[in-house]
Amino acid sequence: MKNKNGKKLAPLGHRQRTPFLRITRRSRFADTIGITKNTGRMSNGGFTLVEILVVVAVIGILATIVIVALAPARAKARDAKRKLELAQIGRFLTLSCYIPNGGSGDYDLSVIVGEVLAKNPQYASVLSKAPQDPLSGTDTESFYKYIVDAGQKKCALYANLESDDEKVTLPGVVQPTAGGGTGVFQAASKGWNGSDKYFQTSN
Repeated sequence: MKNKNGKKLAPLGHRQRTPFLRITRRSRFADTIGITKNTGRMSNGGFTLVEILVVVAVIGILATIVIVALAPARAKARDAKRKLELAQIGRFLTLSCYIPNGGSGDYDLSVIVGEVLAKNPQYASVLSKAPQDPLSGTDTESFYKYIVDAGQKKCALYANLESDDEKVTLPGVVQPTAGGGTGVFQAASKGWNGSDKYFQTSN
């Protein structure tokens, strides 16, 4: 049978076969993450598990190096904060040398601030809480110290520093000294922040 254009037509009831693509089976998981069947390697520019672990290890080593390198800078920054805070509150306490209820002695600054506020509540707006050492200080102990000689009316605020590179500016002072001046001194032993250098502000 032919059509009007003269082309031969297939007999009725006969289906014409068409080419088809051969479908191969492959793991959907492999398709998703791009792993080839034979090699187990990541295709399309991916990485093997070993390569990923190596990268993670290298990043960890670099992070450790950076932290160690920045440690001295962080210690110096905390020392700068200690000096600033002691200088600020020192202007207030050493102006006339506050004498605590217990008389002469060595006190934590939190005790002194508590007494001052109890006697002078009007100062609460400017001195609501004792400043504390940025490394060792807690809510109950500031680790900023106040030493006072009631008889001589001499006093000093002091803190232990962290950096061993601090230049000594009070060479004649080897321990916290009321009336010993303002600056850095070197003690015979290390303090609570691991250094034998201290900063004090005094009248």
